[in-house]
Amino acid sequence: MNILVINAGSSSIKYQSIDMPSGFIKCIGLLERIGFSDAIFTHEKEGSKHQEIIAILNHEEGMKKIAATLMNSQLGVISKVEEIDAVGHRVVHGGSRFTKTVLINDAVKQNIKELSDLAPLHNPANLTGIEISEAVFSTAKQIAVFDTAFHQTMPQEAYQYAIPHKFLTDEKIRAYGFHGTSHKYVSEKAIEYLQKSTSKIITIHLGNGCSMSAIKDGKCIDTSLGFGPMNGLVMGTRSGDVDQSIIFYMHNSLGMSMKEINTVLQKESGLKGLTGFSDLREIEKAANEGHKDCINALKLTTYRIKKYVGSYTAILNGLDALVFTAGIGENSETIRKMVCENLDCIGIQIDINKNSIKSKELREIQDEASNVKILVIPTNEEIEIAKQTYLLLN
Repeated sequence: MNILVINAGSSSIKYQSIDMPSGFIKCIGLLERIGFSDAIFTHEKEGSKHQEIIAILNHEEGMKKIAATLMNSQLGVISKVEEIDAVGHRVVHGGSRFTKTVLINDAVKQNIKELSDLAPLHNPANLTGIEISEAVFSTAKQIAVFDTAFHQTMPQEAYQYAIPHKFLTDEKIRAYGFHGTSHKYVSEKAIEYLQKSTSKIITIHLGNGCSMSAIKDGKCIDTSLGFGPMNGLVMGTRSGDVDQSIIFYMHNSLGMSMKEINTVLQKESGLKGLTGFSDLREIEKAANEGHKDCINALKLTTYRIKKYVGSYTAILNGLDALVFTAGIGENSETIRKMVCENLDCIGIQIDINKNSIKSKELREIQDEASNVKILVIPTNEEIEIAKQTYLLLN
């Protein structure tokens, strides 16, 4: 079965053409910096790499560029759209309506749209990807794989907020968690690598969006993102945890509308708000040149991660492995080093030399004296989405 996987993020689109059930990847691609005139488009096929800098001002333009490339006589892997059997889409927020992978129909699309208020940076982009895909690959089955599904194993004490109970029962206001496809993929890889019948793992997904999960014996028992994908860790443009009183102060005392406040917390905060940059590579470069705001942003970001490492180790009652994944987690030795410093009290000790090695393979970076394995595991949400798409249709 020829499956095309579309992973539309808040500022990027990743895609892969995958043969299932073999898992053979025919081509991969990444479109970064959507919304800018210097977006980076990368397409790889059979070891050859094509890259160009182009203006991609929105997700619709991005999807059309990807579709044209897939059918390009030199770069592509299909000659006609009918060769795609199914398209698996990453959808960030499934709310309480979607707890598993589903075949997309009009009702599903409407529900995804209605949930956009809870994931305004993601669900609209996910829906755009679906609608353009339906038009371009009209004979293919369209499948939705939800980021929230993996976290459905959380116990009530982890997902319920301490607000009147009716908001949970009547309005389904609770923590749902996100990046579930990534957390599921890397935790399964870690469990396979550890070769233990029981396991206690913390997965740290660090990209433009960031989250952590506490995973016991393969099941999520807590995660840092909640009702919407904005709380928890410091992210590219999202604030992460803030005191709720700030929102009321901004509204009542500063005269800001709720829409304005939402824009600040979603699109103008996080690393961008702290430094003016949303790209960690630029922040690390400036920090190395002595930029005080960028140095502070690195400290603040890793401090927040360390707090979650401590709390999740407590609820797991121990820790076998700490897993770094996603763009920043896999590539930033600075972030990994700063997170793992001074955590020897819970058995975490990093090896600076191992941490500096660049690799696309699963690797250990802990010191010999560390009681906890520190793993860098490249995520592959696309393979996981293809797997779930194939299982649904077969």
